[in-house]
Amino acid sequence: MALERLQKIIAHAGVASRRKAEELIAQGQVRVNGQVVTELGTKADLNVDHIKVNGKLIHAPHHMVYVALNKPVGYVTTMSDPEGRKTVAELMRGIKERVYPVGRLDYATEGLILMTNDGELANAITSAKNQVPKTYVAKVTGQLTLEQEEKFRTGIPLSGRRTAPAELKLLQKGENPWYEVKLIEGRQNQIRIMFQYLGVLVEKLKRVKVGFLALDVKPGEFRHLKPLEVARFYKQLGLKKRSEVDDEDDGS
Repeated sequence: MALERLQKIIAHAGVASRRKAEELIAQGQVRVNGQVVTELGTKADLNVDHIKVNGKLIHAPHHMVYVALNKPVGYVTTMSDPEGRKTVAELMRGIKERVYPVGRLDYATEGLILMTNDGELANAITSAKNQVPKTYVAKVTGQLTLEQEEKFRTGIPLSGRRTAPAELKLLQKGENPWYEVKLIEGRQNQIRIMFQYLGVLVEKLKRVKVGFLALDVKPGEFRHLKPLEVARFYKQLGLKKRSEVDDEDDGS
């Protein structure tokens, strides 16, 4: 009998991230064999126990899906939106398994977002302790001085806590220069707020890399990750490989 924590089981089933699963448990939205469970340390076995989330019985996913999506401006990084805005879920045409976004991109930001039903990998990529870098390019309303660039790199105050060290490189000079920014954290509107703190506004913002994975599809389009790319994430994050990833071909 393979007992695992409920939040891990829910994440593996592709229902939600592990953090969201913990919220659902705390809210009494999870039942195991008919009993409401609110204790986060509770363990179960998906092969034996009947586990329901929001009244729906969950199952282990038949196939793990890993997708690199180029999110356009004007989409929210959620599977549904109470305000009726367009969501990344609408772009997952042809994907039979239920996938959800790994982390988020702001409404006005475009670029690379990973979509998967592999909760373990999603949790590892978004975990602050793993410090997976995310790389962006930003077009701003003015060029920073060398002193301002150093402040950007070392950190600025944001919501009572200084931002983590960041990388900054000027890509193109001009009245509206382009910068490359690399972060190991992802607080809401962080890059926009950091530039604004230094007196310039962000006109365009695009995420071009998550870790080693570079954006290589057009806005609104996606591609499946190659098994070797998934295996590379697993290796770099210290996760145990999934046999189905190992058994597939290299996708070339």
